[in-house]
Amino acid sequence: MKKSSAGVPPAVAGASRPRYGEVTIRNRGRLPHWEMESGTHFVTFRLGDSLPQSALAKLEHEAGRIAGDDKDEKKKALLRQIEKYLDRGIGACHLSKLEITEMVAAAIHRLDGRMYRLIAWVVMPNHVPLVVRVLPGEKLSSVLHSLKSFTAKEANRILKRRGSFWQREYYDHLVRTPDGFQKAVNYVLNNPLKAGLKDWNWVGSCGPEAHSTAGGDAGATL
Repeated sequence: MKKSSAGVPPAVAGASRPRYGEVTIRNRGRLPHWEMESGTHFVTFRLGDSLPQSALAKLEHEAGRIAGDDKDEKKKALLRQIEKYLDRGIGACHLSKLEITEMVAAAIHRLDGRMYRLIAWVVMPNHVPLVVRVLPGEKLSSVLHSLKSFTAKEANRILKRRGSFWQREYYDHLVRTPDGFQKAVNYVLNNPLKAGLKDWNWVGSCGPEAHSTAGGDAGATL
């Protein structure tokens, strides 16, 4: 598969380039994002209509309460709440349409080796969880912008629609321990089964690290 960059990332305000191993906390007004030079991240981005407004308001309230916290246990708990909502399959679920699913999966793989090392991935009907190791010189925020911008334009073209495709915000967790890495990979690979999707083809892992952890507990929490 030909590798090419998807979209042009914008400059991100509010954070300088971190030193290797240094964690940078970005806060865009809703949810803080932990980033580290060449860090490994579990990240989820979702369709714009994948959460009901009542749930979204509650989650944004919780996100505001943890903004600026230097510990991420509360953030991980919030992420688990979000995933439970997403697994219900709320919204139009455009990602269940074959042409859209194929396009998003191809875009994820195109950036492998260019902006990140892809470790585990799944395209769910209304959201996309990934485990990636961001390459030196790249930022997670830029990676997500590139991926979401390109796929949103292509999806709207295919669906003959206009407007926002993805929710602007995304949810991420910086993976810093071997146990956390294993749980993140297993979570992604077992997401379809946990959501009740049988014979789901749009899921996989890349590299010996990911393969060595596959097949773990489907109920593992991050």
